[in-house]
Amino acid sequence: MDNYRMIAKTLFGFESILAKELLDLGAMDIKEGNRMVSFVGDKGFMYKANLCLRTAIKILKPYESFKVNSEQELYDNIKKLPWEKFMDVNGTLAIDSAVHSDIFTHSQYVALKSKDAIVDRFREKFGKRPDVDLDFPDLRINIHIEQNFCNVSFDSSGDSLHKRGYRSATNIAPINEVLAAGMLLMSGWDGQCDFLDPMCGSGTIPIEAAMIACNIPPNLNRKEFAFEKWNDWDEDLYEKIEESALKKVRDFHFKIKGFDKAPSAVMKATENVKNANLSDFVTIEQRSFFESQKQTEGYLHMLFNPPYGERLEIDVEDFYGKIGDTLKQGYPGTHAWFIATNFDAIKSVGLRASRKIKLFNGPLEGRLLKYVLYEGSKKKSKQID
Repeated sequence: MDNYRMIAKTLFGFESILAKELLDLGAMDIKEGNRMVSFVGDKGFMYKANLCLRTAIKILKPYESFKVNSEQELYDNIKKLPWEKFMDVNGTLAIDSAVHSDIFTHSQYVALKSKDAIVDRFREKFGKRPDVDLDFPDLRINIHIEQNFCNVSFDSSGDSLHKRGYRSATNIAPINEVLAAGMLLMSGWDGQCDFLDPMCGSGTIPIEAAMIACNIPPNLNRKEFAFEKWNDWDEDLYEKIEESALKKVRDFHFKIKGFDKAPSAVMKATENVKNANLSDFVTIEQRSFFESQKQTEGYLHMLFNPPYGERLEIDVEDFYGKIGDTLKQGYPGTHAWFIATNFDAIKSVGLRASRKIKLFNGPLEGRLLKYVLYEGSKKKSKQID
């Protein structure tokens, strides 16, 4: 099979994590960009990237690039491409667009103009045109314009890859699965100790932690990828890729727990863990973090997404002060990581963060913070580390 360049889109701050994932999977000629990483592979690798990458949102297959200085040039260049090679006149299409340009200022207009060009080509050639289906199209096309340069790509993923397929129940503002996986990888989580999410909500972080620990492909439970509707879809090849990935699943000999004080959250998290087929590895308990203490001997890895003002009505200063007190008094021998989007809240924790990493939780800028809670003397703990 021929190799070609592809683009994996990701969230801000995860470019180097995604690049490492691609390297570990066997990608070639990896280049980091802004919220994306480009790489070279064949069709089988495209299938593998969609199935196995934890921090990718989309895998795009670039098709054509050209300069555009007007709306008419965009229309003409799109229209002359042989779209009938990739979809049937009775099929459906959807177009996503992103623009960073002085000439083109509205991404929706670019998508509409591109759609007009494609359907006009079909109408002129066949006397009829394909329909638009924004949810389940036969072909999803990505148009990206940077100033006067237009890139046309095929979206091999379809729905964003954060939609893993295991989450049927959610709480208020659940954390994005790609964000959860990226924070876990960034924190150094590798499944070699016990893990706790003390404010687990619908269970996303413990589920992603278990999939990393067991090396389970993150999109194994997903119902569909866009490439399954492409003309060159090779089901046998995909099954071989999936079988090969499943052979690399490994045993896990520690405990992964999630706490939440809300019975509804515990019920939702338990259901999602079951959907992900991870009930043997993840335990969800109804428990308030502020009334808890470390239950495990040895090192504990903790990562969580505390409530914030937009998500839940809380007294920020008091709440984050309690986080600091609980960590300090109840969790010796722990590396605790959490994401905070309220910078005043960070000051209320009352502990010194050993790392602060800029990330975004949805549209909100935040920091992924690391707190090292020593067991015994600091000097002795460093020697043990």
